Amino acid sequence: MHDDATPARTGSTAPLSTPASGTPDLPAPPEHPPVADRRPTRRTHHGHTFVDDYEWLRAKDDPEVLAHLTAENAWTRSRLTHLQPLRERVFTEIKDRTLETDLSVPARQGGYWYYVRTVEGQQYPLHGRVPVTDPDDWTPPALEPGEVPDGEELVLDQNAEAAGHDFFSLGSFSLSADGGRLAYAVDTTGDERFTLRVRDLTTGTDLPDEVVGTFPGATLTPDGRFVFYPTVDDAWRPHRIWRHEVGAPTAADVLVLEEPDDRFWIGVGLSRSERYLQIELGSKMTSESWLLEADDPTGDFRCVWTRREGVEYTVEPARLPGASGVDEDVLLVLHNDGAQNFELVTVPVPAPGAGPADPAGAAVVVPHDPQVRLEGVDAFAGHVVLGVRRGATPRVAVVPLAATRPGEPWTPRELEFDEPLYSAVVADNPEFAAPTLRVHGTSYVTPPTVLDVEVATGERHVRRRQPVLGGYDPDDYVQQREWATAADGTRIPISLVWKRDAVTLDASGTGADPAPLVLYGYGAYEISMDPYFSVPRLSLLDRGVVFAVAHVRGGGEMGRAWYEGGRLEHKRNTFTDFVACARHLVDAGWTSPQRMVADGGSAGGLLMGAVANLAPEMFAGVLAGVPFVDALTSILDPSLPLTVVEWEEWGNPLSDPAVYEYMRSYSPYENVPDDASHYPQILAVTSLHDTRVLYVEPAKWVARLRAAGAPALLKIEMSAGHGGVSGRYARWEEIAFEHAWTLDVLGLAAGD
Repeated sequence: MHDDATPARTGSTAPLSTPASGTPDLPAPPEHPPVADRRPTRRTHHGHTFVDDYEWLRAKDDPEVLAHLTAENAWTRSRLTHLQPLRERVFTEIKDRTLETDLSVPARQGGYWYYVRTVEGQQYPLHGRVPVTDPDDWTPPALEPGEVPDGEELVLDQNAEAAGHDFFSLGSFSLSADGGRLAYAVDTTGDERFTLRVRDLTTGTDLPDEVVGTFPGATLTPDGRFVFYPTVDDAWRPHRIWRHEVGAPTAADVLVLEEPDDRFWIGVGLSRSERYLQIELGSKMTSESWLLEADDPTGDFRCVWTRREGVEYTVEPARLPGASGVDEDVLLVLHNDGAQNFELVTVPVPAPGAGPADPAGAAVVVPHDPQVRLEGVDAFAGHVVLGVRRGATPRVAVVPLAATRPGEPWTPRELEFDEPLYSAVVADNPEFAAPTLRVHGTSYVTPPTVLDVEVATGERHVRRRQPVLGGYDPDDYVQQREWATAADGTRIPISLVWKRDAVTLDASGTGADPAPLVLYGYGAYEISMDPYFSVPRLSLLDRGVVFAVAHVRGGGEMGRAWYEGGRLEHKRNTFTDFVACARHLVDAGWTSPQRMVADGGSAGGLLMGAVANLAPEMFAGVLAGVPFVDALTSILDPSLPLTVVEWEEWGNPLSDPAVYEYMRSYSPYENVPDDASHYPQILAVTSLHDTRVLYVEPAKWVARLRAAGAPALLKIEMSAGHGGVSGRYARWEEIAFEHAWTLDVLGLAAGD
């Protein structure tokens, strides 16, 4: 279900859902669904010819195509008009549970405490700051929600930047060390092409500098003199890093590094210590890092480790106790060379003009553990923090540097939490010298919580727990882990959450009566669907719906092997794992096929299309957001955005007949049967300007489903991209739209 914490997909189309502003005057509803013409085109590869009746829908600017998409929206609107009151109620519930005028916990950076605040009635947040009054005091100022802090300096008001635009997204946001300049980038169409600007924060005005067509991740040098930024090629792959001198014409910008390999992305950043600029290059399975002293921004970057096919690594500059008793500058390198779940090593900082370091000379400080996935490393002046994954949940481990000895392995200390299904991650820690560690935690029943941990003592300070208005009590809700068994014997974790008094359990702790249930899945790119709290989800739980997450292979929940087990020639495991989870929930009494909706977006939308073909009898409905359902067509076309970089995830069907046949066996669009009248209800939602999963994929899929007799609807946002509509109220409207459809499919809308 598309709530605040699931992978973003699409947004609302105003005529379909307008609870915030009332129902507009609409044309008479259509009497029949739109029928796309069959205009056969032939695609031949490796001796196989596929006849595609709906490829003509790819012509995005063709008035006939736009008319068809408009007709699809009109048909969806007409079929779901009866849900308008329910959409309004759900929207109101989300709104009434949310503290609309709110304030984040300030994070210290340089001489300021930075925070984000929201104002009731405004779609977007405001970025503000107040000066640090005592350099030795690391306790954030106690600010009340709704309070405009005394001495506030407004850094950026997203509402002002979004004025006059139907869509707005903030990309880059980078500050100089003294807080005098801000580099930021905005997208006002949804196509992820950002315009970069530089603001003088002493005057609050933008400088003449403006670069059009950048990618997120622009970085200011600490002195604010230069901006490093990425740009993209025709396939929308970040492939170049440029250096811009503030105040100079953009025509004079210098190309710093270009990546010619179409599989690799490139990005740039600044180390937490602000001593190094870092360029990271990476494909799905191979990476490379380059460094440059930040006080020499016009110098030459140098490579840390020369890339080796199949070896991934990330670099974190650190200052560690040396053998002579003097602290030494080193690089912490997290890598998977001979260590599937990654290990952490130290290497010397390459000297200017020197070649890359020799991996054989690295010193291991955290060895590989087949049961624990090392996911990240953060270095501070007095401690190092590891992001680890154990038991399908993310955790945080701390290494006080005072307790380390040169040449000896470290003993990370994991932070413990009372709940077994709890996500803990490091966030909002920009200051290298901070003696405290900020951790964000949440679970399916515990709202997002901000903790400051004193590294020296382990003492914790709860700075904030997201308020949930209306009397929310976490004890009224239950979370639980179940395990399904796949056909090959692999145990697949399932996370469940429900309202305590809405579900009846038997003596074994499983369902005694089938309950309405939403089963969510993703399963790609080693992305993990970790426990998270959601205010919008309460509108489902309070109506008796059980929300379940199938942690299928292809994700990263159980370590790198879990990802490997659901990619390339093992991709079908993702789909069969999801079906196994559905069958387990039915067999265990949690639900029934008539009371279950499958949900997933993007690569999870591919999952939705695949399971609709594999096991349509298992679900009453399938909700597919920006679904990657025409996967083979897309991956065969290297001119499309992101295709080549995806070959390491799916395989290259252009060059490999076996990959072609394997993808052809599961690509949802190609496997819709001639008669799909037995399929569950399907709702596909997408966006016209999506550059990641083009709108044409769900448009073609729905056309083919409908021609085969399946009850399929398409909803397309005409002014957004892959992440959907922008603005919190618009997002809530979209969530309300999807929740109302889901409740209707589950038979819970009639009495609402």
